[in-house]
Amino acid sequence: RRKLRADVAAAFPNLSAEQLTEFIPNKEELNVIKIYSHKGEAVTVYMNNRNPILFEVEKALYPTVYALWVYPDLLPAFSTWPPVLQKLAGGADLMLPGVVVPSSGFPRVERGTLCAVTLLGNRAPVAVAVATMSTTEMLEAGMKGRGFAVLHTYMDHLWEYGDKSYPPTLAPLVTDSAGKESTEDEEEVERKEPVTSSSPDPLQRAAGDWSLQEHSGCAILMGKEEPGENGAAETAEDANTEVQQEAADSRTPQEQMDALFNQCFFHALKCKVKKSDLPLLTSTFLRSHMFSCCPAGQQLDIKKSSYKKFSKFLQCMQHQKILQVKELNKGVESIVEVDWRHPDVKAFAVPEEFSSASAAQDCKREDREQTYRAPEIIPLYGVSTKMIPLFQESGHKKGSALSSGEVRNVIINYVKTNELVDETDKNFVKVNAVLCDCLLEKSEQEEISHLKWDDLLSRCLERLQPLHQVTFFGQEPVVRKGNVEPIDITIAQRSSNKKVTIIKNLELYGLDPQCVANILQQKVQASATITPVPGTKDRVQVQIQGNQIHHLAKMLLEEYQLPRKYIQGLEKAPKLGRKK
Repeated sequence: RRKLRADVAAAFPNLSAEQLTEFIPNKEELNVIKIYSHKGEAVTVYMNNRNPILFEVEKALYPTVYALWVYPDLLPAFSTWPPVLQKLAGGADLMLPGVVVPSSGFPRVERGTLCAVTLLGNRAPVAVAVATMSTTEMLEAGMKGRGFAVLHTYMDHLWEYGDKSYPPTLAPLVTDSAGKESTEDEEEVERKEPVTSSSPDPLQRAAGDWSLQEHSGCAILMGKEEPGENGAAETAEDANTEVQQEAADSRTPQEQMDALFNQCFFHALKCKVKKSDLPLLTSTFLRSHMFSCCPAGQQLDIKKSSYKKFSKFLQCMQHQKILQVKELNKGVESIVEVDWRHPDVKAFAVPEEFSSASAAQDCKREDREQTYRAPEIIPLYGVSTKMIPLFQESGHKKGSALSSGEVRNVIINYVKTNELVDETDKNFVKVNAVLCDCLLEKSEQEEISHLKWDDLLSRCLERLQPLHQVTFFGQEPVVRKGNVEPIDITIAQRSSNKKVTIIKNLELYGLDPQCVANILQQKVQASATITPVPGTKDRVQVQIQGNQIHHLAKMLLEEYQLPRKYIQGLEKAPKLGRKK
């Protein structure tokens, strides 16, 4: 941990000593896992509070988007348009035509500099990338070509290892002092006059004008058109809103920060935290839940409040009997109980700017939790070449897929049609030439002249090709060759007598191995990796430290509702000792 802190300090000199201690804490649990990229490169991931904060490739450290949301100024940032994010998340690099040139100009970077990529209007980074050329070279190239090689993005597989939270809303930094001191009269002048950039570079000025024109949320009128009655009404409403905000901000900065902490606290409890999340680390509650509830343009800072420490803030809330905090591990506090029926929690109203967004996020989260339904699996039998004479009378060809009941009906109809039932004992069927060729071995053909019904049916099923039909919810049935392979769970022993649990064949049941690995990792707090199945090309297996069959059985049988007959290896679960 000390070496990691030294490496982080060397890689990111912008971090203060206090920020470095928060980034790599002394007492909180820090997990290290190894994953493999789609190119087969080994990637070391450092997890803190169930979120990846750093990843290491070829001895080089890179921050994740989770880390950059807490420290948004850690890397030089370049902005792009929101629709570009989907392309970046799909694996594309950031091209220079998609980079927004601010009026203040680009940050100065050299080729190979690690950078953050943000979306216009929000300072929260959504990607980590390496500059493929310097700032000067970008401008000399006319803002054309590949500008940044993207390493990691919001919504990629590395992001899925965490709690899958959404980027917070961080207001852009205002660098132009004139912009800070602008008055309403100046804003009206800007509406009447063409927008021009203060940058001496004509390329930057043109790009700045274009960005202002294209921004969907911009209320500036381009050209020399004067605002009409609607524009005047909007100006009056804006001025009225500003007066109200000034009246609300008559409190001291400390009182404002206290009110902001209270708002984010109740918002997080009401919309973000569930009973299943408890016990919840207090640091995770602050960073992953309260920070995301902070309104645009504001930032939580406990030192600017009257509490000075987050633990004191939680003690105050505990005194009001809203929640209960306990020290489950030495030096690490967790929220163990929340009273969602408390009058203050019930009375809190979610701000309008969050209500629609949070509802959409909750719907997405519920959709993710409820997407999986166990498939319906039916064993089938395919007509083989040898069995064609027996099945062709009923209209079936080679490869026809039949259920066991349909096979039984075909055999019964064939026997009755050809009058093969023994007259003396109806439990027996006479073997004719077709049955002899299809069902009897060469050594049996001269000896056996009659077969029992059960023997006849079992011999028939044995000689048909095994198939199975899988039907996933909302999809068309899929017929696969062979018998269905169960989910295979094994325990392997590694060096130093350490055990690992290996899970195979999850894909056959519509389960994403990466998703299962993430869930298990969070539940048992152990390293989980995805590795190729030896001897196969496109199959992977989940490998997690320790014997985790108890947790795995609960997840597969109870949460995913998979039948036990499709799971192999549950008997290898560790025996629980008697409680004394």
